[in-house]
Amino acid sequence: MNANVAVETTPEIPLWNDPNLPVTTRVDALIDAMTLQEKTAQLYGVWVGASDQGGEVAPHQHDMEEAVDLEALLPTGLGQLTRPFGTVPVDPAAGALSLARTQARIASANRFGIPALAHDECLAGFAAWGATAYPVPLSWGATFDPDTVRRMAAAIGRDMRHVGVHQGLAPVLDVVRDARWGRVEETIGEDPYLVGTVGTAYVQGLESAGIIATLKHFAGYSASRAGRNLAPSSVGPRERADVLLPPFEMAIREGGARSVMNAYTDTDGMPSAADEDLLTGLLRGTWGFDGTVVADYFAIAFLKTLHGIAADWADAAGTALAAGIDVELPNVKTYGEPLVQAVTDGRIPEELIDRALRHVLTQKAMLGLLDPDWSPVPAALDGVDLDTPDLDGPGALRGTVDLDRPENRRLAREIAEKAVVLLTNDGTLPLTRPRRIALIGPNATEPTAVLGCYSFPQHIGVRHPGTPLGIELPTLGDTLAAEFPDAEITLARGTGIDDGDLSGIREAVQAAREADVAVVVLGDRAGLFGRGTSGEGCDAESLDLPGAQQHLVDALLDTETPVITVLLAGRPYALGRAVTESAAIVQSFFPGEEGTHAIAGVLSGRINPSGRLPVSVPRGPGSQPTTYLGARLAHASEVSNIDPTPAFAFGHGLSYTQFDWSDLTVDAQEAPTDGEFTLAFTVRNTGGRSGAEVVQLYLHDPVASVVQPVQRLVGYTRLELEPGEGRRVRVTVPADLASFTGRDGRRVVEPGELEVRLAASSADARLTARVTLTGTERHVDHTRRLHATFRQEPVARA
Repeated sequence: MNANVAVETTPEIPLWNDPNLPVTTRVDALIDAMTLQEKTAQLYGVWVGASDQGGEVAPHQHDMEEAVDLEALLPTGLGQLTRPFGTVPVDPAAGALSLARTQARIASANRFGIPALAHDECLAGFAAWGATAYPVPLSWGATFDPDTVRRMAAAIGRDMRHVGVHQGLAPVLDVVRDARWGRVEETIGEDPYLVGTVGTAYVQGLESAGIIATLKHFAGYSASRAGRNLAPSSVGPRERADVLLPPFEMAIREGGARSVMNAYTDTDGMPSAADEDLLTGLLRGTWGFDGTVVADYFAIAFLKTLHGIAADWADAAGTALAAGIDVELPNVKTYGEPLVQAVTDGRIPEELIDRALRHVLTQKAMLGLLDPDWSPVPAALDGVDLDTPDLDGPGALRGTVDLDRPENRRLAREIAEKAVVLLTNDGTLPLTRPRRIALIGPNATEPTAVLGCYSFPQHIGVRHPGTPLGIELPTLGDTLAAEFPDAEITLARGTGIDDGDLSGIREAVQAAREADVAVVVLGDRAGLFGRGTSGEGCDAESLDLPGAQQHLVDALLDTETPVITVLLAGRPYALGRAVTESAAIVQSFFPGEEGTHAIAGVLSGRINPSGRLPVSVPRGPGSQPTTYLGARLAHASEVSNIDPTPAFAFGHGLSYTQFDWSDLTVDAQEAPTDGEFTLAFTVRNTGGRSGAEVVQLYLHDPVASVVQPVQRLVGYTRLELEPGEGRRVRVTVPADLASFTGRDGRRVVEPGELEVRLAASSADARLTARVTLTGTERHVDHTRRLHATFRQEPVARA
């Protein structure tokens, strides 16, 4: 079999294969030439696993699906290959060869020579064996640094494209509304502007490498009742428009995302997979999205089995097609024979199939998959003959593709370092040459404690216990020993993550009493559907620390030894006495394979912490759902005995240096509703070491026509300052940033007074300007200005 699959044609190249023609011409010609079965074949995927011997992929058997017969499917074509690398452990070179051979077979089996589009997960790195495990998205949010996230995504995309993958199922743009939800670790935070800007940067990075970014989950998944996975969402249209949708709008408009995945949930009785107003009216009609809409796994079948709005598989297919879902994933269930039969019977118009097919084929054409010189051989196998027998013979490829290169690990460490949040510190940190350290807790010596549920080891590797992890995962015990080579480190587990075991607490207390400092490492175990305390399907009844971890930390606090509490977690937890009694608290959200180096560096002072909370840390375990982004009645009041005020507010984070904010000026106190304000202020590092301050810009609207959050983030910037160094920061704030969904359902900028708060967190405003919008009420749409503009100028040293 030749690496370049030739399509048998007449001497003239068929229109769809001619790269010199407009894509629309090529796609229209191809659709016209296809049978109904060939059309529907492009609208579904098949879940496969690559062969570790380099042979063709094997269909993955999932307990929610019947077995797939590739031999029977391929003559009509195939739209997608689902997770060839993210299904079983496979050497990357072997996987690339397996995928290439399969693509050659797919293209040669159908009469148009069309290969499949291969997709995989990439939520915290390419979800493949041996690939770099980067920090989870909640850590991206903690960096408040879109530029670094963009570079990370580009690196992830390059690795995926290198081995033949076309599409990545990320980023998650769900805004946290209830921290009990298990998938909080997959989100970027509780503020739509932070989620939108960081998520858009990720999209830009992934797309720059030629990988189709897939925005998920559109829309409302994170707003489920009681934080339960797949539970109904009861948000109203205003909360949906002003909180849940803006990150998707930004990632499409500014990020250039080429795919969107529907949410599983229903909102007020309407499942997202059946919501034509959402998937076609808003997404395509209003926002102008022209990419593909892909189903979250099994979501179309769920219209029948979980939502109960479809009578049979054909009904589910027709409903999803009419709503705007182009591709069924992960396997063929409804878009195959049930759909063909329904079209033949006249139950579903063929025009719906053609509409979806046009989106799919346009994307394949733009990826070069319809070109006459298309080759299934990816860059990783450049020059390899696909007829090579296997990887055990001469010229074996195994080990020749490195998905965890040193530059990847350096980038993973940079993000981990920027994401560590120092919540409290009584001066104990940084540690200065401690002689005896008691290292205690269930996550102190657990290698996978730094990984989220969509990392390969936690997502797939746990089902293959005999397979090596594929990446180096030093424990915090390992990195502390390297960071403090002269210290005596005593280990004590204390208790497990969630086993409730109290038998080891006495030993832990004794170790703490004999040490100069106790470092207790608490948090989560990432997993899926009940295998962990954080992750998909691992929702929490309350925000108490899992198991007996609070008992452990309380017992340590009763000693006279300073206790440093370290969190390796996927969500924020109420920490009880630790909030006020710990010598310091260090929060890290599953920081990836380089994460323990970052934490050890913060403890030693080698790294000056600069992370900021992307989610509030609750004071008590039972005040959910709550975020800083609440109206007045959502905050503490005299009419309720429940105080939702967090222990640590959104945006909070300490440093080992100090920053002074001063000299606020406003160019003009008034601006029209289509104008802007410009403010200037000075931030100076008044401490003894270099550090980063994160300036956060919040708007407060005292009087509006509908209830508004007390304040909302509308901008931010990181300032890297040397000791004594200052910057004059000028920020221009467009009136558009004050817009919200008004009484008539349209987005409006209203005249009136505003407060512009320049803050170190949502609870720590350093400078406040009162300004007034003048003129008439003004309606805006998706073309409105989305960002404040920050400019920095040096000022003389103090």
